[in-house]
Amino acid sequence: MFMKTRNFGLGLILLVVVLSACGDYNKIVKSTDYEFKYKKATEYYEAGEYVRAGTLFQELVNIYRGTSRGDDIYYFYAKSMIGQKDYLMAGHYFKTLIKEFPTSENVEEAQFMTGYCSYLMSPKPLLDQAVSFEAIDALQLYINLYPFSDRVDEANRLIDELKDKMVYKSYLTAKLYYDFKSYKAAVVALSNSLKDHPDSQYREDLMYMLLKSKYLLAINSVQEKKNERLSQALDEYFSFVDEYPESNHKREVERFYETTAKLLNYKEEETNIN
Repeated sequence: MFMKTRNFGLGLILLVVVLSACGDYNKIVKSTDYEFKYKKATEYYEAGEYVRAGTLFQELVNIYRGTSRGDDIYYFYAKSMIGQKDYLMAGHYFKTLIKEFPTSENVEEAQFMTGYCSYLMSPKPLLDQAVSFEAIDALQLYINLYPFSDRVDEANRLIDELKDKMVYKSYLTAKLYYDFKSYKAAVVALSNSLKDHPDSQYREDLMYMLLKSKYLLAINSVQEKKNERLSQALDEYFSFVDEYPESNHKREVERFYETTAKLLNYKEEETNIN
């Protein structure tokens, strides 16, 4: 009984504290003392109360626009938005800070954070990567503008991560056509992926799928296109075995070669130059 009474008492005290805090915050929101409001907004931000801080800074953005304090307002508002995971709004205000206060001491960090916000919004690999390209451009601009910054290594790391995602997206997109047995489309997509990313970590897999796609496309072609496509498959075979002579796919690609060569009446010795 004593414990229940004690717990009730503690809960009541906590409720009073919460209601009191809410009441104090509402008074701050309604206040027209903007210096006081700025002070409290900063305190909320430092305490990690980003929703309350953001609400106050949002109002102060309009009050202090064009003043010497405006850049700090933009800065803290943008940072509050990051705290709320609203990276689109945060990026917008970092960009605005750079544009409206080009000499501000916050500009260097704002330039980095512009790219970082886009990085945080970068979607999964199979989705459109326009935001990822924006992040790379912004981070590269930061490196160019501040080559001796302590954050250059981090910016390069983020760029590398985003570029790896681009490579993976290219691989997945091409593989999707292959998996769906759309071999004509797969040949185009796989070829483009290899062209765009010649040093791809997926290169062997891409080349194997390209060879197999050309092979299957060829043997299932109508007669008037068959010989041309068989020749293309044969060329792809030579490219593959030249680059990956000990591939795990060796046995299968040799079978591709035998079938293709037989259909073309191809004799290896005929290619030798005496």
